[in-house]
Amino acid sequence: MRKFAFPAVLAGAFAAAVLFAPLARAALGNIVVLNSAEASISLIDPVSQTLIETFPVGKEPHHLMATPDNKSLIVANSVSNNLVFLDPKSGHIQRWVENVEDPYQIGFSLDRKWFVTTGLRLDRIDIYHAVGDDIQLAKRVPLATMPSHMAFSNDNKIVFVTLQISGELAAIDLASQTVLWKMKVGPVPAGLWMTPNDKYLLVGMTGADYVAVVDWRNQKVVKTIHTGKGAHNFRSLDDGRHLVVSNRVASTISIIDEESLTNVGDITGLLPGPDDMELTADKRYLWVTFRFAKHVGVIDMQSHKLIKTIAVGRSPHGIYFFDRAPVTAPNGA
Repeated sequence: MRKFAFPAVLAGAFAAAVLFAPLARAALGNIVVLNSAEASISLIDPVSQTLIETFPVGKEPHHLMATPDNKSLIVANSVSNNLVFLDPKSGHIQRWVENVEDPYQIGFSLDRKWFVTTGLRLDRIDIYHAVGDDIQLAKRVPLATMPSHMAFSNDNKIVFVTLQISGELAAIDLASQTVLWKMKVGPVPAGLWMTPNDKYLLVGMTGADYVAVVDWRNQKVVKTIHTGKGAHNFRSLDDGRHLVVSNRVASTISIIDEESLTNVGDITGLLPGPDDMELTADKRYLWVTFRFAKHVGVIDMQSHKLIKTIAVGRSPHGIYFFDRAPVTAPNGA
């Protein structure tokens, strides 16, 4: 029997790929996925795009974000009333912070002075002073009903919060920890996105099929952008002009032009319940958690096609990449 032999060039390339794959993964770090209905975290190898580990954390880990210095990745366990800090590269546990009540969504103000948690279950937000690696409670602010997503003004004076059941948007003054105003925006408002120069707030309407454009200074909805049913959460495409919004009920993702405030295209052919999204550093691939399908997926942003799915735990929600610049805005909703 004749044995097959690699040509020398291919053999060398294959050997190099085998040799350097672990180094490439080590440089990129593991991809972290929160399985909110399973109280677990899944780690995915970004090179082979395969699941490498799943381990338990607190109950209902929904959202996550890197610390401003990018030395830790904070996971909010809403029902366990605690935070777990992970190594942002490996995804492994560094430490726990207890007695943080109902942290559903979390976020740092852009000046890193304030740390805010929304209590979806307890109908309030908690505002903390961020002091080095520590947080100190400043005030608990009642905010009914079901406060969920947040965005900060660039002057670090205001945090905006959506109230899912009452259909409102609230503005809270950070210095005084008081509610400045609330306004109706539509059914089940969720994700928030601030457009350049703080001109408008975009609000994903999970109870409808559009994104509301809010002139927040005048407390007025000035436009609606049709997307798909269950418009939920946003992610920038890092091109200075476009962002995407996940439509959880329609199982599509819409691309929004921030200048014209229009929907310029829809990504279809997805699994049920697209939710949180993250973009690779080269802007080529958009990863998305499919909340109702126990999978995450990889979308080629050149073809706008879903090219790979990876099985994880139940109700995957937040997702994080290490191979990106540090962020101070909430990641995942």
